[in-house]
Formats: sequence, structure tokens, C-alpha cells
Amino acid sequence: MSQDLLKIRNVSKVFSLPKGGELTAVDDVSFTVEKGSICVLLGPSGSGKSTILRMVAGLESRTEGAVLLNDTPIEGPGRERGMVFQAYSSFDWMSVGKNVEFGMKINGVPADERRARAERFIGLVGLSKFIDTYPSRLSGGMRQRVAIARTLANEPEVLLMDEPFGALDAETRWQMQELMIDVAEASGTTMIIVTHDIEEAIFLADKIVFLSSHPGRVKEEITPLFKPGRLRNKEDVIALPGYSELERKIMRMMREEGHK
Repeated sequence: MSQDLLKIRNVSKVFSLPKGGELTAVDDVSFTVEKGSICVLLGPSGSGKSTILRMVAGLESRTEGAVLLNDTPIEGPGRERGMVFQAYSSFDWMSVGKNVEFGMKINGVPADERRARAERFIGLVGLSKFIDTYPSRLSGGMRQRVAIARTLANEPEVLLMDEPFGALDAETRWQMQELMIDVAEASGTTMIIVTHDIEEAIFLADKIVFLSSHPGRVKEEITPLFKPGRLRNKEDVIALPGYSELERKIMRMMREEGHK
């Protein structure tokens, strides 16, 4: 039986403007995320995707509503939630291994365990050969793999990713998308991923939460039922009957919201 790990209940976020007045970024948003699933937040620019993600991370307060992890309200950052940003965040003066160990060291994990966990997750993202290499000598995609490994090594219940592949070239991007399927299968980590890329959303998601343009509201929750479970090869997903129909549907939704 599936279990809702995360619950977003009637969440709204209103920002105060510098010259007075208010801006409603997110309005009465509710959805759930099942344990072990990949949930993708998709929608046009200004739909509040990143704001919702930051509220789940505890980096942004809510104006109304509740965000619950294991039925416990989220009121700030916590180790049970790890976040990967679009910008590369490795420390250039540390090796890949030391980068991945850094958060564990701060959290008081013993040295032997740090090393073992680092080796495991560096291997999981395909960087075992580069464990003693400095990030400045790695490509952008490899540096983002380091950030993912470092976050996973802290063993969060939920991995939060905000446009994590947006700065990568097209080839590296789809390789990273396929990597995340491998990571999800191997680690069982629950993931929430923000993207504006329809193809990426359909490939990665167990569930897509499509948000309307400003203010962000849940327009539709979409489960890609045409997929027979998670497939690692992106071309196999694109070739499935039902893929093109869903892609066209979401494109129409994007166009409708963009014209509002």
C-alpha cells in the first residue's frame, strides 16, 4: 500500500512588495507525494514551482496552509530534506570525495562511515574514478553529479531539485535524467523535481503536478499511465504509445496558461 510521505495542504504564499502592496505567488495549493516516488512540479514561468519547493525545504515561510512530512509540520530546514540547486555548489579546494563527505562531517558522522557512504554514492552517480579529483577539473554535468552524491550521502528522506539540469547541454541533460532514474531505483529516495521542460517531466515523473500561471494553483495532477513503470532509456519512453498524446496535452496546457 502506498504511503503519503509529504502532504501540502491549502498552502498560499503572499509576498510584500518593496513599494507597498502584495503579490500572491501561490494560492491554495494542495497535493501529496508518495514515499519512494518522483513528483515533478511543472508549469509556466511564474507559477510558483520554486516557491513551493523552497517551502518544502523550509527555506521559505508559508502565509497560509501546512506542509507536513510524516505528518509533522515543516517549520524550517532539516536533515531529512536535501536540496540540489541549478548552480553548481562544489568546493573547488576539496576533492570529490571530501566534497561528498563535507555535510556528513558537519553532522558528526564518524570518519569511517563518512568514507564508506561517500564511496557508495559517488559510485551511484558514476564518479568512482574521480573520487580524488578536484571539481574544477570536471565538466558541468559531473559537478552536478557531485552535488547529488553529496546530498544523498546525508540520507535525506526527500531529495528536492530545482531545475537541476537547466544549465547543462542537451546531451548531458538527458544523461543526467537517466541517471536520476537509476538513483531513484537504487536508493529508494523520494524526489520532488521542479522543471519547465515537458519532455523531462514526462520521462522522470511518477506524478506531475501542473501549476497554473500566476498565482500558482494546481491545475491538474497527471499520472503518466502509459509508462509500464520506470524506464531508464529516454528513447524507449518517447517511443511508447501514449507519450505523444500526453506531451501534446501538456503543451496545450502550457499555451493556455501562457496566454492568461
